[in-house]
Amino acid sequence: MVEYGTFDPETRAPEWRLPAGSCDGQVHVFGDRDRFPVRPDAAYVAYDATVEAMLRMHKTPGIDRGVIVQPTAYGTDHSALIEALATAGSGYRGCGRVDDSVSDDQLAAMHAAGIRGARFNFHPKLTASRLAPDEIRRTIKRVTELGWYFKLQLVDLDPDEVTSLFDGVAADIIVDHMGPLQYHRGLADPRFKKMLDLLDAGNWWMLLSNGDKRAEAEGHPWDDAVAYAREYIRRAPDRMLWASDWPHPIRPVPVPNDGELLDLFARYAPDEATRKQILVTNPAKVFGFADGGGDGRE
Repeated sequence: MVEYGTFDPETRAPEWRLPAGSCDGQVHVFGDRDRFPVRPDAAYVAYDATVEAMLRMHKTPGIDRGVIVQPTAYGTDHSALIEALATAGSGYRGCGRVDDSVSDDQLAAMHAAGIRGARFNFHPKLTASRLAPDEIRRTIKRVTELGWYFKLQLVDLDPDEVTSLFDGVAADIIVDHMGPLQYHRGLADPRFKKMLDLLDAGNWWMLLSNGDKRAEAEGHPWDDAVAYAREYIRRAPDRMLWASDWPHPIRPVPVPNDGELLDLFARYAPDEATRKQILVTNPAKVFGFADGGGDGRE
């Protein structure tokens, strides 16, 4: 197993004040290694990324809500995620991994625990977690019946290979990590145009995360991410989300402090109204948070 960088445990406050109810749209957490064993073929593990450590990270900048996404290391065993949601409380939702092996009873238990989405991962380093197109179609049908959203990891992939599977799907669909962009291709990149066109459909969302990771060649302060994020926001401000992607998995380079990532987001969205929409209003809608910080669970 490849050793990757770990998160900075000393989260610093960003240089601006987050609005109340701010949401981190994607974090991963790990449970006790003895109680929650990972898959033998896990691409990475981060046992120090506990739910308690995640909550400490969120406390410093004033993040009140979050979405805990199932790590690929656990496959479809959501035991650790369900326990983490119980610990984190009503301000947190879950996003799971669903395939044919997940029973209807398991789906019901996941829903009761606060899981509201299913993620399909197409990362080139996580091929073991990919599903065949027919299984994806079956999963889409089952998950849609629960009223969940879908989440797509499309890094370094021609998006047409995947997005066509969702033609006609009315559920919300979130694209992770600003889409399958390579910044050296510029704003004329056909993949970027594809992402912008999808946003016009009305049910596609963009997660403004990993802008720093995509911009590794340039390094801090990751200037080449800003133009893409601002264009996404200009195109569909009501369907933008933000995430730290803590603890920053599959990253062999120095890992940024999460306060730095919030300052990068502030450059994406310089005005306070847009920041509040992306951090508070939009995630409340797609993740199902009730007004005033309630849990919004059925």
